[in-house]
Amino acid sequence: MKFKKYLLAMLPILAIALVLTGCGSSTEKDDKDTLSISSSDVIATMDSSLNTDVIGAQGLTDTMEGLYRFDGKTLQPAIAKKIVKPTNNGKTYTFDMKHTKWSNGKAVTAQDFVYAWRRTVDPKTASQYAYIYSGIKNADAINSGKKPVNTLGIKALGKYKLQVTLEDPIPYFNKLMANSTFFPQYKSAVEKAGKQYGLKSAGMVFNGPFKLTNWTVSDNSWTEVKNKDYWNAKAVKLNKVKYYVVKDNNTGLNLYDANRINRLQKISGDTARQVSSYKTFSNDKMASNFYLEFNQKKYKFFKNEKIRQAISMSINREQLTNNVLGKTGGIERTIVPSGMSYDPKTNVDFTKEPELKSVSKYTEYNPKLAAKLWKEGIKETGQKNLNFTLLGDDTDGAKKQNEYIQGQLEKNLPGLNLTLQNVPFKSRLDKSTSGNFDIVVTGWNADYPDPVTFLDIFTTGNPQNNGKYSNPEYDALIKKSKTTDANNEDARWEDLVQATKLLAEDSGVVPLYQYYQANLTRTNVKNYRISPNGSYNLVTVYKK
Repeated sequence: MKFKKYLLAMLPILAIALVLTGCGSSTEKDDKDTLSISSSDVIATMDSSLNTDVIGAQGLTDTMEGLYRFDGKTLQPAIAKKIVKPTNNGKTYTFDMKHTKWSNGKAVTAQDFVYAWRRTVDPKTASQYAYIYSGIKNADAINSGKKPVNTLGIKALGKYKLQVTLEDPIPYFNKLMANSTFFPQYKSAVEKAGKQYGLKSAGMVFNGPFKLTNWTVSDNSWTEVKNKDYWNAKAVKLNKVKYYVVKDNNTGLNLYDANRINRLQKISGDTARQVSSYKTFSNDKMASNFYLEFNQKKYKFFKNEKIRQAISMSINREQLTNNVLGKTGGIERTIVPSGMSYDPKTNVDFTKEPELKSVSKYTEYNPKLAAKLWKEGIKETGQKNLNFTLLGDDTDGAKKQNEYIQGQLEKNLPGLNLTLQNVPFKSRLDKSTSGNFDIVVTGWNADYPDPVTFLDIFTTGNPQNNGKYSNPEYDALIKKSKTTDANNEDARWEDLVQATKLLAEDSGVVPLYQYYQANLTRTNVKNYRISPNGSYNLVTVYKK
């Protein structure tokens, strides 16, 4: 899931203070039933079929409910009565559902899942996340317009019984079901709103622990209130959750120190170093990697392997993570982050597999070799114009990061001239999707704890593959892991290791760092834990 969010113009400190006036009284500041949280950006959409980023995913996780829910790293039944074991050689999942309600009092039924899933894979919806349904029977054929939506491998066997059929076994399928893209939708609300669905809370119906109120897309603050119709409402301790967009580190720290917010998230750079001694400081290691992507469709120059390798070797990642990011990033040699997935036989972290040791040279700082490869690549491609633009976000931390990358590349690659284009996240995302970029700093957060959640996006034709990297051998390995070897966990693991190695050797994309989210959390806030899909489960959060 895209690790970013639509960034509007930054509110100055005074403006944010005015937004927070409502929580400025000592009574509300100390209210144990209200949690105030900073957000790095606005919600772009609350339509689970169209959302692509972690801000929207958090909003959906707060207000909606799927078959399962992560609490920390533990997968738990939500609407499903239990964690289902597949039948039919791993291809069929049958879910008995709890009798739960939407916030309007209507029953959540199996048909609500059928409707939502069909809508997401329907090419008319144009969901960028439809690819995540790949492997569910006929999903790919439907999304490419070759089969009707009613042939999707999902059906209601009764009001509270759902069956899903796969084309091949998906080892991580149960974990995938906690992803917000697979949540049910209330058909009447979706159809009544039409193209405006998910752009304002009015008219939306929720089935999760909270309800979003008085919100319109691009609002710089929003409030969620406890949903009394939630099936597990007794477990929800908070009555209200308030989010405030805080884009500037100093602004956020001032608000936290003034006790205006209970949790300040995503601190970076000098501020992260400054607050690292706070007793309330934490550094969450996220299943999220940031990387450089090159527009290989626009420039044949970037199709040259030596050019991409040269760019990778020109960046001193130790300086980047320690000095620029304030130790809010860890160095990773592959596109797959560490601490997420483990060898089924040896329990070795995926990134520590022996076969991947050799790829470290492609991300080591080696300016001499970088300059050599750069010159060879220029000669091979005949490229004369070395003026390019580096696209990135416009947050305080992102700007400093992008300036550092610009300086490193211009210093170590002869003749290169990079112009920075720091824009709000929505603009950066739009430009990336439309191919309106040269080089972009982007990131990805795991949708589920399996290497393929990262590797899949760089296959040929994947809608998230904005740079249009393409390698038939790589594609074949990913396909093999999903089909021929899907039921052989050792063979499948080896497919993914080899694909990772190939991508690293190609420098198809250039890994920069694994994201560590630096936060400040009041000591009375309990159970605020990150899950493998990058969201927090507020059902179990409380204030002491």
